[in-house]
Amino acid sequence: MELNATYTSLVAVGDSFTEGMSDALPDGSYRGWADLLAARLAARTPGFRYANLAVRGKLIGQIVAEQVDVAAAMQADVVTLVGGLNDTLRPKVDMGRVCGLLEEAAGKLAPSCKQLVLMRSPGRNGPVMERFRPRMEELFAFIDGLAARHDALVVDLYGTPVLGDPRLWHVDRLHLTAEGHRRVAEAVWQALGLAAEEDWRTPLAPGVLPGWAARRGSDLRFAREHLVPWIGRRVTGRSSGDGRPAKRPELLPYDAPLP
Repeated sequence: MELNATYTSLVAVGDSFTEGMSDALPDGSYRGWADLLAARLAARTPGFRYANLAVRGKLIGQIVAEQVDVAAAMQADVVTLVGGLNDTLRPKVDMGRVCGLLEEAAGKLAPSCKQLVLMRSPGRNGPVMERFRPRMEELFAFIDGLAARHDALVVDLYGTPVLGDPRLWHVDRLHLTAEGHRRVAEAVWQALGLAAEEDWRTPLAPGVLPGWAARRGSDLRFAREHLVPWIGRRVTGRSSGDGRPAKRPELLPYDAPLP
């Protein structure tokens, strides 16, 4: 990787992680690591262009069908592809199909850009993580090989303990907080060969563990406000992204100020 390389455009492809949930802005929209990365790249490159095609809830098949060809046609300097994790959270999943679709996506995106970036996504420590860990690790092992075949970068967020810290996760236990997204942006920035501004792997300061009653109350609120609706969508075949357009569908100059 060329150190301090110049990038003129970025296209982000994926699901809620790349859309930016749950790094909420005052107007109710989401920012997230991809927006933060684009802002930093734009600050050093006049005329920098950015598109974010990600939509929450998308499975890898939907990402391939709806986003990959659009992204490839944009011919960006950098394309980030993060997908497949939603598939691993389904009760039943064909991992062979998931990996095949990721191979198809990388096969189209890698030749269309100067640098394809893949990720081993982070996971919040806890019982849910342990249940799905084997599937996730199967996915990430495939991503490592995929990167080697397509000369892509892999940003290893899964292997970084601090990104498993529950304090970096929203109350829904599925999405990172603003601080989590900020660290991911720094991780991708450094992977692209740009000068580090901090060590994004630094652990959080020790905290006081909430008492039993507070933890049980948090579990009940999580179940009522997030888990039950999530299960309801799975049972009825609905998605949180149904009918939702891409976050930033066109590759246009990114002139927003640094967040």
